[in-house]
Amino acid sequence: MKITRRFTQQGRDPFSYFEYEKRSSQIRSFDGKTIFSMDNVIVPKHWSQLATDILAEKYFRKTGVPQRDDKGEVLLDDNGLPLLGSENSIKQVVHRIVGTWTDWGKRYGYFDSEDDVSAFYDEITYTFLNQMCSPNSPQWFNTGLS
Repeated sequence: MKITRRFTQQGRDPFSYFEYEKRSSQIRSFDGKTIFSMDNVIVPKHWSQLATDILAEKYFRKTGVPQRDDKGEVLLDDNGLPLLGSENSIKQVVHRIVGTWTDWGKRYGYFDSEDDVSAFYDEITYTFLNQMCSPNSPQWFNTGLS
């Protein structure tokens, strides 16, 4: 496949096109009881609160994700092993999904060149973050978890 860029520039991090913020997510039942709550959910500023709540409650991987500090460094426990927990950022989820698709395409020879590999990753990442497209729920739930 030859991938033509429409939204991104080669060499620019596709996540850098958007501003992000930390939000709280809370989902309540009809009687007002909190059924889900999570703080420090990182999403693009232009996302609605509903989109934030769906991402946090439904699509974040809840365990086994290396935790990172504000500089992106993996946090380690007293034994030098990575601290594991939940995803908390759309960046993690998008990279998990789009990175897996990109790896599969590269592995099975779908792309014409390395430029097409990076263009695919960057363009799909951009369209997810800008809510221009979205995979179905099984992709959000399962892709990249193995």
